[in-house]
Amino acid sequence: MDRLFYSVPKARLAGKFGASIVSCRRGGSTAAFERLNQYFLMENMHVVASQYWNQVHGSNAEQVRQDEEGMQTMRTLAANMAFLIHAKQKALESGLEQPVYEKSVFTNFIR
Repeated sequence: MDRLFYSVPKARLAGKFGASIVSCRRGGSTAAFERLNQYFLMENMHVVASQYWNQVHGSNAEQVRQDEEGMQTMRTLAANMAFLIHAKQKALESGLEQPVYEKSVFTNFIR
């Protein structure tokens, strides 16, 4: 992720939708989830939410499918993502203009 977000020009990501999804056996998912979301926030992207943290639990695919809450969270996330993509398209078709972003300014506090 560091390499991807460093190498892609900010203008190509700004205004796009993003969502982090994490999968784990037990713990550590919330820290990973938060770290992944920071990439979207630093690139002026819209972070799509769900009903809870976007996480599922299990050691394999079958166990993940048994995580009813996690699977419901994923379905809700998919519905929200689809709705927002569709809404953005409709807004653009109706003449609503996307924000025009300023060129990034980088401040160096070491002078």
